[in-house]
Amino acid sequence: MFITSQWVDGNCFVASNATGHTVVMDGSATAGEKRGASPMELLLMGIAGCSSIDVVSIAQKQRQDVVDCKARVEAVRAETVPKVFTEIHIHFTVVGRNLSEEAVGKAVSLSADKYCSASIMLGQAAKVTHSFEVVEA
Repeated sequence: MFITSQWVDGNCFVASNATGHTVVMDGSATAGEKRGASPMELLLMGIAGCSSIDVVSIAQKQRQDVVDCKARVEAVRAETVPKVFTEIHIHFTVVGRNLSEEAVGKAVSLSADKYCSASIMLGQAAKVTHSFEVVEA
């Protein structure tokens, strides 16, 4: 696996993966100047995507009729440089038909404890917690 990052101008960069998919990153502090997510926001997007893929996949393997899954990630950063994440909380809203709270909870736990590489890796540096709610479709 590899990516490249190419400077555009200012604090703006475009990252590309080996298959040509791109993401615009911008570290500008002023909202009007930002043309993309910050690198730290992209880390949180990665943990949201990685864990959500697991939750949906595991729930479906448990024969759960999932129709939507939303992950909201909130994080706290250290006040001094390096401003690493110290706490990360992921809340899943899983929507489906006749979902079992137990099955969804198991999917969240398996993702957190066994399968989500991003969550487990960031958990080495920050306290990562999870919660969920089930909503009937």
